Amino acid sequence: MTKQQTKFKQTEIGMIPEDWEVKDIQQVVTKLGDGLHGTPKYDDSGTYYFVNGNNLANGKIKVNKDTKKCSKEEFEKYKKELTNRTILVSINGTLGNIAIYNDEKIILGKSACYLTVKDEYNLQFIKYVLRNTAFQNHIQNNATGTTIKNVSLKQMREYKFGIPMNAKEQFLISKILADLDFKIELNQQMNKTLEAIGQVIFKHWFVDFEFPNEEGKPYKSSGGEMVESELGEIPKGWKVSKIEKEFETILGGTPSTTNKSYWENGTVAWINSGEINKFRITEPTAYITKDAVNNSATKLMPKGTTVLAITGATLGQVSRIEIDTCANQSVIGIIENKDIPSEYIYLWIKHTIIGLISHQTGGAQQHINKNNVNELNILLPDDSLMLKFKEMIKPIFNNISTNCFESQSLSQIRDSILPRLMSGKIRVVVEAK
Repeated sequence: MTKQQTKFKQTEIGMIPEDWEVKDIQQVVTKLGDGLHGTPKYDDSGTYYFVNGNNLANGKIKVNKDTKKCSKEEFEKYKKELTNRTILVSINGTLGNIAIYNDEKIILGKSACYLTVKDEYNLQFIKYVLRNTAFQNHIQNNATGTTIKNVSLKQMREYKFGIPMNAKEQFLISKILADLDFKIELNQQMNKTLEAIGQVIFKHWFVDFEFPNEEGKPYKSSGGEMVESELGEIPKGWKVSKIEKEFETILGGTPSTTNKSYWENGTVAWINSGEINKFRITEPTAYITKDAVNNSATKLMPKGTTVLAITGATLGQVSRIEIDTCANQSVIGIIENKDIPSEYIYLWIKHTIIGLISHQTGGAQQHINKNNVNELNILLPDDSLMLKFKEMIKPIFNNISTNCFESQSLSQIRDSILPRLMSGKIRVVVEAK
């Protein structure tokens, strides 16, 4: 990738390189349509998923336990002509999510549209056209509806963009961006593996009690002595305590939003409860001033703090902050002490969160409170075993943190160069044949 001397020409979409052309979506696709306007018959034993716009994320179709299933018969009734050159875009509700179809067994709902790219255009390049800020702004600005926003197929078809007519240049532009996305995804996959390893070790040692004894054998199955406790049988010499007895817990707060001085030119990180949905928290929702901290209920929590959401849609979500940050009143943080590492706290809360949120109260807005967290039992092994666990688990969590920050940096680079590459302001070198 390089900056090279490029001559530009004026077009209906602004300045583009002289050797590029303006196209609209209709010109680069063979088909463009939306999904089923209605509801298929659901079948829990079915093998086809009913997919809508909210199932599209990071270039892929995502399904989970809540995604409805359908039978093959329903699929045959409502199937669309999707191929490995089809891109799906969310056009109703959440706008602009993108996924490339990859032979998944799906019935497409109306909140997503599909467009099949002609063979002469690079599929990945068109995907990045749709991920570019210019397109995302286009659909946001042209969406209709008050409560639920909707983008028409007409608006999709008529969107215009610049494109190099040299197929090699299309490929090279998309490859730069795809390589960044691949590395980000690789980091995410590695983090899932590292997290799973940490949870397996934790369960083996502190749930199954098969930590290595003095002879290096699994404690419980080798006849290690067990004693009764509030949590059932535990190894002799261990104890059960309460969160509030062992740790400082912090309930967040929100500085007055009517006082603009609290939110302008701030230097102190602050997160809302929505951030707790993230695997790790590496950047704030906003920055607030020191005066905002001093004049509100919010408090600064150190990196490594385990945070959990205590109300609303995010109730029961658990994460770990990788930065020093404050939080809003829907977040509680649990801070490590000198003997019990933050990694153990995080894994214990993840292990016990279902039991914790069973204390939820409220009508439409379910919640738990700080006292529920403070009263939670926590199992504490003897000091020597905790030290061994700490030595084993810290490198795993440090690697996770490193990968998270690298992915954040790569995402910022990608988002910075994406509009420049897609407008020709940064050109790639295409070697002559």
